[in-house]
Amino acid sequence: MMGEQRIETKKKKKVKKDSQLVIRINGEERDRFVELCDELDTSAAREIRGFIREFLTKNQQSG
Repeated sequence: MMGEQRIETKKKKKVKKDSQLVIRINGEERDRFVELCDELDTSAAREIRGFIREFLTKNQQSG
């Protein structure tokens, strides 16, 4: 029973990622960022997606 509930929860959270964002940054900063993400057991993409979501929520205008 619990296993079925966990599977359903995972299905609901999955969102299709169908777009890319290309940015230009300093190579040294990029390398440091990726290295730190690795040390923290996360990915650069995951952290950037999190930043974008937080930014949108914080700056969302009603209307």
